[in-house]
Amino acid sequence: MDEWALGEGQRFKRVDVHKIYGGRRQGGIGPSRVSANVLLFTDPAKGRQHGYFDGWGADGCYHYAGEGQRGDQRMTQGNLSLLNHRQDGRALRLFQGVSSGEVEYLGEFVLPDDNPWYRTDAPDTDGELRSVIMFRLEPVDAALHKGARLPHTPETARSVTEVDVEQQHTERALVDPSREPYEAERREASLVRAYIEYLRGEGHEIVRHKILPAGVLKALFTDIYDATDGILIEAKGTVHRDAIRQAVGQLFDYRRHIVPQPRALALLVPSKPEADLLDLCASVDIKAIWPEGDGYAQTGA
Repeated sequence: MDEWALGEGQRFKRVDVHKIYGGRRQGGIGPSRVSANVLLFTDPAKGRQHGYFDGWGADGCYHYAGEGQRGDQRMTQGNLSLLNHRQDGRALRLFQGVSSGEVEYLGEFVLPDDNPWYRTDAPDTDGELRSVIMFRLEPVDAALHKGARLPHTPETARSVTEVDVEQQHTERALVDPSREPYEAERREASLVRAYIEYLRGEGHEIVRHKILPAGVLKALFTDIYDATDGILIEAKGTVHRDAIRQAVGQLFDYRRHIVPQPRALALLVPSKPEADLLDLCASVDIKAIWPEGDGYAQTGA
């Protein structure tokens, strides 16, 4: 069975599609043994339960998450069959819907020669963050462009802009928008608001940065940038060791993107960390700040 007879926008029972063209009857990627096709199924609403964020990008491609519901996705099995579809002589056929019911045929696609795929972060079925493969499907004869749209498409050049500090963007919320914030995150948001108010009361100009590294789908957001003193500040709602370690990494990650670079780095926490963690921060020239009385205490003041 080599001839493709399904038309764009037509709806069929998924089981009937497989009867004619083969491919796996479950899951999103179905390389066929009986026809020269790789059948792809997408349902963005249901896919988000498993960390799949499919949708049309500003580049005109359909961004399609690879298979694998737990752990970092690897370029094996269905993912590899999708990547190698050209050399295997197979067409990519995309359908809207993944269940055993009706699916809608959206058309034929191909992976572009340049940047056919990239990686991004997403939650797995258990809510743990992992790395997923995102394929860029370029339409061959698909004119429908139906379904979800991505708010951003990875760019080839880095972008850093200032954003309103009152906008409570968080990186985790962008990765998993349906997740409820943890208590530590709520404490962090309250801590940030109070410290911003304090700094403004001292006459400081406060901003945040939205960072879009080249080739990255989801933006990075700094917590506080004290533009008056040139201090980049990362906040955590707990003084747990893992949170402090994460903050140290985030500060160095953010700093390399900001031009001119901040003059200093600081960690804002709800209470004074233990001595060993203060020593960790001091060893990499990061000062710690925490509420004390009617104001704030800090190391290296």
